[in-house]
Amino acid sequence: MSEDQKKQLEQQLWNIANTLRGKMNADEFRDYILGFIFYKYLSEKMEMFANDILQQDNIRFSEITNKTANASEYLEAIKEEALEKLGYFLKPDELFSAVALRGNSGDDESVDQSSANFILGDLQKILTNIQLSTMGTESEEDFDNLFEDMDLNSTKLGKTPDARNSIIAKVLAHLDKIDFELKNTELDVLGDAYEYLIGQFASGAGKKAGEFYTPQEVSKILAKIVTTGKHKLKSVYDPTCGSGSLLLRVAREVKDVGNFYGQEMNRTTYNLARMNMILHGVHYRKFDIKQEDTLERPQHGNQTFEAIVANPPFSAEWSANPLFSSDDRFSQYGRLAPGSKADFAFVQHMIHHLAENGIMAIVLPHGVLFRGGAELHIRKYLIEQKNFLDAVIGLPANIFYGTSIPTCILVFKKCRENPDDILFIDASKGFEKVKNQNMLREEHIDKIVQTFRDRTAIEKYSYNAPLNEIAENEYNLNIPRYVDTFEEEEEIDIQAVMLEIKQLEAQRTELDKEIDVYLKELGLVF
Repeated sequence: MSEDQKKQLEQQLWNIANTLRGKMNADEFRDYILGFIFYKYLSEKMEMFANDILQQDNIRFSEITNKTANASEYLEAIKEEALEKLGYFLKPDELFSAVALRGNSGDDESVDQSSANFILGDLQKILTNIQLSTMGTESEEDFDNLFEDMDLNSTKLGKTPDARNSIIAKVLAHLDKIDFELKNTELDVLGDAYEYLIGQFASGAGKKAGEFYTPQEVSKILAKIVTTGKHKLKSVYDPTCGSGSLLLRVAREVKDVGNFYGQEMNRTTYNLARMNMILHGVHYRKFDIKQEDTLERPQHGNQTFEAIVANPPFSAEWSANPLFSSDDRFSQYGRLAPGSKADFAFVQHMIHHLAENGIMAIVLPHGVLFRGGAELHIRKYLIEQKNFLDAVIGLPANIFYGTSIPTCILVFKKCRENPDDILFIDASKGFEKVKNQNMLREEHIDKIVQTFRDRTAIEKYSYNAPLNEIAENEYNLNIPRYVDTFEEEEEIDIQAVMLEIKQLEAQRTELDKEIDVYLKELGLVF
């Protein structure tokens, strides 16, 4: 698929998404359109899988009806295989294309509901059946309540059942015409389109966007950092995984990822993450995403992971319960992160889960670099006692949705190749302004990543700070202390400036005389 075709598809999907907008805000109609796309994906995957099984019998899955000889035997055999391999099952009359056809008239151009069948009840039942088909199987948790945010009876879709039926049938008809090229295993057309839509919704969701989406350019930097020197990963973990996009971005940087792990507090976003995994072809056995508060109720025990990435909510509140002082994640530090700022609590949690050969990269607000109190105590322990901090990277301001504050990336390793210094990179000026947002381009990303990997010292950009220098600075990691970006201003010629001022004063005196003449002619006194 060419770049133009890709953009055309993305625009086509965005136009279909806007069909649903009505009175809904971005994050509400997002759940419907992404849910319908996911249903289409599951249907097409099911149909391809079943057709392969039925090939020797010269039968197509979509053609099986109650009148087909041995229909029940065929369906039972396919269901057993599908639950094992795909993790779910759909009957022929539950396929997306079949429902879209029932919901619309025979005329491809006409989607007027007055001549169409009522499909709302069927569709709601089918979405429930997808989940029910997994009950008692290995994939049950991964499909549990996946479609719970798609309330087809919501008045936001239309005041009456007929109005709701009309808009949904229209959306299904438009989606049914799009070929996501699932048969072409070399392409991830649907996955890319899904990521595009998530990004579009994020740009329109204001502060809420940070709950589920990390801008792709930042994701790229994190992913490239944690995969440095690696071609395969046993595991990757994101403790605040949102829509799962950051986990999937890491997978693009290596040949293979053994398993994906994540935790997400928001139920709707948790559903989105599981859909995103499945839709990108990640087998249900290869991902383990949990829904809970990561700091208060961690779900992955004492497991360790080879790569860890995160873009946690900046300076969020947490309980800082004194009971956590005996929690393995925090006990060795002697202090808990303050209840008003959980930034270092996330750092401590992630370090606890970092494998000895692993790399961890986390996006945080600049305050973590210099704030005092408990945060200084934790910072000092991580550097002086553990020597885990490998790099500090300053990013430009205004690159995240919903906040304009400047941010930084902290990189940690338990086994550092360069244990005598910490690399500081000031990439705050490397961006391109696009409308109201600052954007990192490929050249900006490449410079950050290459500087990190080579640990190159570049004047006014990067510096390897010896540990004793950091100690002298009392573990204040504020980047300007280490990377001098001061630009000398051009020398001012005082004599020339004074001469110019005198000339301007002389001109003003002459103008005052001219004005005075005009005022006298008009009989005015100034």
